[in-house]
Order: sequence, then structure tokens, then C-alpha cells
Amino acid sequence: MRLTKLVCTLGPATVGRVGELVEAGMDVARLNFSHGTDEERRRAVADVRRAARERDRVVGILADLPGPKVRLGTLQNGVAELATGARFVLRRDNGVGDASGAPTTHPGLADDLRRGDPVLVGDGAVELRVLEAVGGDVTTEVLRGGTVRSRAGVNIPAARLSVPALTTEDEAAIACAVELDVDLVAQSFVRSARDVRELRARLGAAEVAVVAKIETAAAANDVDGIIAEADAIMVARGDLGVEVPFETVPALQRVLVDRAVQARTPVVIATQMLESMVSSPRPTRAEASDVANAVFEGVDAILLSAETAIGAFPVDAAGAAVRTVEAAERSMAAPSAGALPPSPAAPVELEAISVAAVALARQAGASAIACVTRTGSTAERMAAARPAVPVVACCAHGDVAGRLTIRRGIIPILGDVPDDPATAGVVIEDALRRARVASTGDLVVTVNADRDRAQVTGVVELRRLG
Repeated sequence: MRLTKLVCTLGPATVGRVGELVEAGMDVARLNFSHGTDEERRRAVADVRRAARERDRVVGILADLPGPKVRLGTLQNGVAELATGARFVLRRDNGVGDASGAPTTHPGLADDLRRGDPVLVGDGAVELRVLEAVGGDVTTEVLRGGTVRSRAGVNIPAARLSVPALTTEDEAAIACAVELDVDLVAQSFVRSARDVRELRARLGAAEVAVVAKIETAAAANDVDGIIAEADAIMVARGDLGVEVPFETVPALQRVLVDRAVQARTPVVIATQMLESMVSSPRPTRAEASDVANAVFEGVDAILLSAETAIGAFPVDAAGAAVRTVEAAERSMAAPSAGALPPSPAAPVELEAISVAAVALARQAGASAIACVTRTGSTAERMAAARPAVPVVACCAHGDVAGRLTIRRGIIPILGDVPDDPATAGVVIEDALRRARVASTGDLVVTVNADRDRAQVTGVVELRRLG
């Protein structure tokens, strides 16, 4: 069974094909709030929930906020070709742009830039250098020309950017995400742990997990603080590779993943995983290696963006990602139980129960581990110990099950969670069969942990299914 999760971005290419994506292996559906309308998102959420229900699956929904990213405005015919050596003006107005200049979404851009500053457009497809910033307009020289499109990203040094952590676009996106009852919210262009705290405050009582996107140099420098505040992190290599030298991104990715794994925080790798599949039915060998290396590093999930959102082969891309992940996982040696240091945030008894369950499953050659969980924490602790088999989590609440979809190795199953341990065994066996990870006669490990005030009790059992 595949343990590493797959996040697929929905878009024009997935309309009418969400069920196929679920069958191909999509664990989490991403809604990119930088594009599309609220009505399109409502339809997409309804499609995901219907497709998951028809297949007896739990598929999480991730709302990705626009964030304080500067973008070009509308371009004539939607595209412009910038010639090397030409002048290009980043304007303050709301007009239509062309090859001579274009408006941006940040009226104060001229105040944030200085002569000689680099400006990258479209994830670095075009490179500009600031000549002057006068009267609200920024005149630049095109150092490396190329094609830019409407709403293309404009990258400037993040430390200078005066845009608040949550913009008016973010506020509207948060309201829509809460209305749609999404499971996770990704915060774009996080610069510090304080930004994550601000988002939590805006979410209020909503039961939503926060995924902090590490895509600025400032966030990479404060990653430990961000991990402590967030429920998960995402290494978004597109903008990160513009903020820092591209040749340093692979090593930085390994550091960020290791920090998250050690802290028991889920980590997602994103951007250009199978980029060539936007127009090709097969990935390149280098892309397959990129996906496999993410698995070897221990990530919880990989994310496809343009490949599924606007690509010509969205379902093929999802299938290619799944097959590559499965092959990588088969080639890996099983990690040792309890390899991670104890978590200071969890009671020592619960840590011991989790490690014992993982060790027992490995020693006995069990097909799966299963538990009942009301908050998701029991399943999360066992998954953080990196078992070699799936953890089936019986959840009573959809919001808990949805948040678990991003976590490596966890298969959430919705159903009643009884208080009686004897009845719990029946529920767990039913969940194992629904998850299709164990058959009658297979050995499985079941866990029933409970924390009653200061006392922690738990039962770890090795049983033969049926």
C-alpha cells in the first residue's frame, strides 16, 4: 500500500474528471484561490465530496490562499513578449498592459524597490532590473526576455515587501473556505511564525488545519518557529527557487523536510514535480527521480499543480505520481521503530503506546495498524513513528478525518467511535476491510488509547482479522 499522499490541484482540466482523479489515487484536492471564482470552487468541492462518498473514501480539501504575492494585471490578449534590453514599466494604474508595461496588484510597489533591485516575473521566466521608481511607477530593464501572461507573479526581495501577511483577497478567500468547510488552509508567502498566528486568529473557531508554505528566504530562516505554529508545512519550490539561488534549493529542501519530520509535523513538496506532463503523457526521468527523492527524504505528501489543473493529461499525471511513489516505497528499507526522539508535547505514555504498536506491527509482519480516534492524535502519533504499513484511523467526525488525509500512512475511515473497547474491536475490523488493507486471516495491530484527565491507558493488541 502507498503511504505517501498525493495532492492534486483542481482546475479547468479536472472538470468532470474528479472521480477519475480519486480512483487514480488523489488523497487531497487543492483549490487554488489565486484563480477561478467562488462558484467554481463550490462546484469543485461538491464534485470531490460526491466522488469520495461514491468510492467510500475520505478525500481532504485544501484551500490555498493567494497570499501577499505581487502579480501583473491584465495584459492585452492575455500575453506579452518582453525583449531583452527593452524597457518595461510596472505601473500603478488599473489599465491593460502590453510589452511596454503593465499594472500590478501592489499599488505601493515603487516604495518597496530601489535602483538595481532584481525583479523576476513568471517564476523567473523573465528577469528585470530596476532603473528608477518615480511617481508610483517602476521602470525596469529587461535583462532576460521571454513570454509573460496576465496575473503572472512578480517577485521582489520579500524582506522589502510592505504587503500585510493577509491581504483583502486572503480575507475573502478565508470566508469562502470556511463556508465550504474545507479541511486545510495553505498560507502563501509566510515570512514568520507571527504570520501563522495571525491566520489562526482570523480562522477563529473553524476546525481547519493550517499549512504554512515555505517559499521565502525569511520563512526558511524561521522554519522552526513556523513548524511550531503550523499544523503542516509545504515546501513550495517555485517561488522559493526565485528567492534563493536555484542551485541551493535541493539541499534546502532536505533540511526543511528533516526539520518537519523530526518535529512530527507533516511536510508537503510542491511545484513542478511532473511539469512536463502538462503537455506530455509521460514524465521525464528526472521528474520521476524528483518524486522518488521526495519519498526517500520522508515527505508526507507530494503536490501536483499545473499538471492536473490545466494540463492535457491530469489523470495520467496522477497515475504516474502514484506509480513512482509506490516503486520508491518498495525499494526503501523499513525505518526502525522509535527512530525519532520522544515528542515533548505528548504524554510519555501515549508516545510509548505508539512506538509499541509500530514495533509490534513490524516484528509480527502485520498488514496494518488500526485505531479509533476522536481527535486524530492517536493516529498522528503512530504515523509520525514512520511505520512500514498503513494506519487505519476510525474517525467519528469528518473534520478530523479530513485533516488526517495529508499525513503520511494514515487512511481515515468515517464511522461510529464507541466507548466500549469490545465494540471498538468490531468497528476497527470493519474499517480495515473498508480500507482494503487487510483480509480475513491477516495479522493486524489494533490500538485503543484513552486519556482520562491525568491518567493515560491503552491497549495494543495483535489479532488475526476475522
